Amino acid sequence: MLSTSACVAMGATAGFAETWDMPMAYSATNFHSAVGAEFASCVTAGTGGDLEIVTHPGGSLFAGAEIKRAIQTGQVNIGERLLSGHQNENALFGFDSIPFLATSFDDSERLWEAAKGPLTDLLAEQNLHLLYAVPWPAQGLYFDREINSVAEMEGIKFRSYNNATARLAELSGMLPVQIEAAEISQAFATGVAESMVSSGSTGYDRQVWESLSHFYEVDAWLPRNYVLVNLDAWNGLSAETQNVMNGCSVVAEYAGDWRSIQYTDFTLNELAANGMTVGPAGEGLTAELREFGVIMTNEWLEATGDQGQAIVDAFHASSN
Repeated sequence: MLSTSACVAMGATAGFAETWDMPMAYSATNFHSAVGAEFASCVTAGTGGDLEIVTHPGGSLFAGAEIKRAIQTGQVNIGERLLSGHQNENALFGFDSIPFLATSFDDSERLWEAAKGPLTDLLAEQNLHLLYAVPWPAQGLYFDREINSVAEMEGIKFRSYNNATARLAELSGMLPVQIEAAEISQAFATGVAESMVSSGSTGYDRQVWESLSHFYEVDAWLPRNYVLVNLDAWNGLSAETQNVMNGCSVVAEYAGDWRSIQYTDFTLNELAANGMTVGPAGEGLTAELREFGVIMTNEWLEATGDQGQAIVDAFHASSN
């Protein structure tokens, strides 16, 4: 018996117009969502309307944590997800959230090239096909107070979004609270959270200056959002439709990379313009955080074994 997603894809192959809903976790104004909307328009136009993709930003169709499973099971055929949020399934999903391994856009791209093959194979085993991936700007630390050392972080309620952020909270003595992107503003406004590690983009989108006062540029890592397709649905598409989607994916990835780079300075300037103190963390705090990075890198390598070591080795080799 064919899955629902395979039947839908066969309809597109047969020349019948089909609509694919595309859940996205972040607000419509976020650059990832904007790139996704342009990708959807590209596919719709490129297939002459035979396959229309409709984006649903802000977790309006599925919450962020539910999107990957929804694609796997064919509840939807396509969607965007921060895969590091599923590191508890497989540690490989957290390759892009290893603290202080890849701290620039160039580093992020080289790490992505090293991990793309193993990650694509892992996703295929889970009935998922990878279309494109776009990095966030480098992650910094937000607080509702001035922080100069790890000791001052103890007991602070910290928004976590994956294993790496939860572990960072644990090492620093903070209290991790799992909060989806769409819930950030409310969480800070109500005191459920008092801190987070995230990009300037997220802080700008959620107007966190209404509750938080400091952003420290620590360039901890550059996580990625991934656009995934149900593998049955992908295999059921015609070669022509697949080619259109691949072409639109190349454009989306390029546009997403460019926007992420350009958005970095813009969003940090906006945080400052709205009253936040924005700047690099002090040398003492930075040194303490980098010690945590060594611990977490070793833990990730232990969890991923030879596969993880091969990714890290390939990343380091690419810089030579």
